[in-house]
Amino acid sequence: MKVVNTDKLYKIYSDDLKVYDRLPSDVYIVRFNNFQGFYLEKYSNLEVNEDKIYGIHLTKINKVMNTFKQFNRNLGIILSGDKGIGKSLFARILCNSSIDAGYPVIIVDAFVPGIHSFIEEIEQEVVVLFDEFDKTFASSGKDKDNDNNNAQTSLLSLLDGVSSGKKLYIITCNKFTSLNEYLINRPGRFHYHFRFGYPTSVEIKIYLQDKISEEYWGEISKVIAFSGKINLNYDCLRAIAYELQNGEKFEEAINDLNILNLSDQSYDIILHFADGTTAYRNRHRFDLFNNQSESLWLNDVNGYSISVEFIPSQAKYDITKGCSIVYSPQLKVNMDADDDDNKNSEQNQKPIPEYLTITRTEKSKYQYVV
Repeated sequence: MKVVNTDKLYKIYSDDLKVYDRLPSDVYIVRFNNFQGFYLEKYSNLEVNEDKIYGIHLTKINKVMNTFKQFNRNLGIILSGDKGIGKSLFARILCNSSIDAGYPVIIVDAFVPGIHSFIEEIEQEVVVLFDEFDKTFASSGKDKDNDNNNAQTSLLSLLDGVSSGKKLYIITCNKFTSLNEYLINRPGRFHYHFRFGYPTSVEIKIYLQDKISEEYWGEISKVIAFSGKINLNYDCLRAIAYELQNGEKFEEAINDLNILNLSDQSYDIILHFADGTTAYRNRHRFDLFNNQSESLWLNDVNGYSISVEFIPSQAKYDITKGCSIVYSPQLKVNMDADDDDNKNSEQNQKPIPEYLTITRTEKSKYQYVV
């Protein structure tokens, strides 16, 4: 029997009770119930099951660890980007690196009022991971916006460094626009913000060459062409690699996999003429797999209003050019002179359309390019 006394309160525990001056270097998750309040429970689900880490994960992780060692205050990191592109993997590797360096890791997977006070009571250097913060710290109640702000602003005292003990705070989120305005553009609170993008054609090629036997490498160009039409994350690539390694053709595998065309993509469209001029339309949303005719207006060129009609599914992806192409035999191009003078005098000088290029529009680049 063990007896623990705090103030006037005495509690009886079994002989396996252990008392520590500091939280051991391990992984814990915050739990809460009405009888015990907040407490930590051992957590064992931070394994990294990848044989090879792609991209610049390790370089960034070393940067974070070195900065945390040098800081004499809290350090915050935001990891943002769409699902399946490496945020959770990065967080897992960073947490494992932290444990190796002697820092306990605490997972917070739900918002409970008062949780910030519980974290403040931990008076040592620890790593605190808020996974999918934009979801776990959002409310589904009637006053969602107000509850969301209350949940997120309750943590500002932690991030501002008024709590005891230096801590490394990690937030993962799919939509950083869902974060409280006081968390964005505040490097005093979150020093780093790492944006995760979809793998490029080069990264897709490297990944698939690592995952499938050389005898199936002929299918890789098909995957890259497909990725030029619709975004593929690493979850998708992992599933595709499995099917290819089992000898399936890509066009057969993609019809069976849980990779669906749920929404229109945004594309930049350019009509190229024989004389080198171009007409364009930027950020046009449509389904590039659609078998029905698509008609749209482009910008004016040399006094002509230009419209183009084509069947999106007829576009063929060109790996060398990094875009989908529709050639003139498959295009219907209408050019109307803007005024009568131009119509009468320049009828024979209309530019001759050659082909249409369709390039998937990348999302806005939120980091500065200098």
